[in-house]
Amino acid sequence: MNQPPLLLASSSPYRKELLARLGLPFNSASPDIDETPAPGESAEQLALRLATGKARAQAEHYPDTIIIGSDQVATLPDGTLLNKPGSHRKAREQLDLSSGNSVRFLTGLAVLDTRTGTLKTRCEPFEVHFRELTAEEIENYLNKEQPYDCAGSFKMEGLGIALFRSMEGRDPNSLIGLPLIALIDLLRELGVNPLLQP
Repeated sequence: MNQPPLLLASSSPYRKELLARLGLPFNSASPDIDETPAPGESAEQLALRLATGKARAQAEHYPDTIIIGSDQVATLPDGTLLNKPGSHRKAREQLDLSSGNSVRFLTGLAVLDTRTGTLKTRCEPFEVHFRELTAEEIENYLNKEQPYDCAGSFKMEGLGIALFRSMEGRDPNSLIGLPLIALIDLLRELGVNPLLQP
């Protein structure tokens, strides 16, 4: 079987940049799905449902394609969800809650082979331990990076690393939105090996 084309079901520039690191040719398309959490849904269930929904939403438009969907959910120890803030005020509130706290990121990953209907999923956990942050540090950080489109209100690939005292997890790429180690596992299971590309 020849390698089918890859599609990233996302408009995120961060995910596109990560996937490009693998040296595999791919296209991207933004899926339109409802991201509202369902009643009683756990953070892990939500991340996987959204990732799978993104992949499936593109399936009829891209036959004979391997579609990659990914979505991220961040939670505080009390279960509070931290979403994309969308505004300075909301981002300040989120970082204030995260200050001195641990935030668990769950990145759902779905890889759908539309040739066969095979769907493979993973949920990649990653824990971030925040420093005790002053109001001035939070305000200054937000003014510099304006991470209003990022779950948890920070950009780990930029100055956001200064917000943390430690991190725990298998793949720090999952914090940016696409767990590459898990993705490579799933792609290899479908016969796509980035290490064997011409």
